[in-house]
Amino acid sequence: MELNFTWFLNQLITSPVLLITVILTMGVIFVNGWTDAPNAIATCVATRAITAGKAVFMAAVFNLLGVLVMTLLNTTVATTIANMVDFSGNNHDAVIALCAALFAIIIWAVAAWYFGIPTSESHALIAGLSGAAIALHNGLSGINGSEWMKVIYGLVLSTVLGFVAGYIFTRLTMFTFRKADRRKTGPFFKKAQIFGGGAMAFMHGAQDGQKFMGVLILGVLLAKGSNFQGEVNIPMWMIILCSLVMSIGTSVGGYKIIKAVGMDMVKLETYQGFSADIAAAACLLLSSIFGIPVSTTHMKTTAIMGVGATKRLSAVNFGVVKDMVLTWILTFPGCGIIGYVMAKLFMYIF
Repeated sequence: MELNFTWFLNQLITSPVLLITVILTMGVIFVNGWTDAPNAIATCVATRAITAGKAVFMAAVFNLLGVLVMTLLNTTVATTIANMVDFSGNNHDAVIALCAALFAIIIWAVAAWYFGIPTSESHALIAGLSGAAIALHNGLSGINGSEWMKVIYGLVLSTVLGFVAGYIFTRLTMFTFRKADRRKTGPFFKKAQIFGGGAMAFMHGAQDGQKFMGVLILGVLLAKGSNFQGEVNIPMWMIILCSLVMSIGTSVGGYKIIKAVGMDMVKLETYQGFSADIAAAACLLLSSIFGIPVSTTHMKTTAIMGVGATKRLSAVNFGVVKDMVLTWILTFPGCGIIGYVMAKLFMYIF
């Protein structure tokens, strides 16, 4: 199915419901770039390989490129997200429920940012959409179990894979440079870490950009009076729009999250920051190629934990880790309940 830009603009003018849906979707993408993308650049800022301002600009540019390039190559992640829940039936109520889910995601993400905790927007997205779909259908019939579990497997995979890859990549780096003079390798790893931060930002756009484009497709089709089924060709205008909004969000900066991930959790040297970035970026690339939606937040933070574990487990600040894990655990019920309540409330009011 093709989504024409001219039709899209006409619908925005004539359909207040679609306009609100698009504004909320853009709000979620903006908040994602603002609160989630800083994870990508946290380590290179923490090790002083690059200043925070330059790192934020770099992340904004590479987020945009990640959305553009990966969506042109593989749209499976977007399709999985759009197929995960069933918003069929009364299209008016369905669009309202979708708006409620997006509103819930924004509330949850901003609250996590306020406390400086790197919440997973992937978790929030799944939970918010699921809560709204349950409210719409008054039961679990609104959940596509096979697609939903595929996303959950990806989220679990990101946690385990990130830790293991972080540990292995750090060990490989230590073995490769075991005879090198650290005074001479310092400048190399400083530049290498900037490359790693750019790679992480690129892969963040590649993964999360597609997830939220899947939601935008769902909203546009519901406003058009049809339901999402199977594949859809993501138009270039939508790729550019979503990537630009995410990049603008990233340019605002999430310095609280940069501090929590890059400085408070594990004290990193440049070679360790480089190892964490490359490990997480490689895992995200593999996941994107195979169309598996994973959490970029989980992948990066657990990779940093894996790096810390190469020293000793006590090198990891488990107080910070505990706060992160607690937020991840609470996201499903918390954001899901907010999505459910907001959907019921919105459907009652509107």
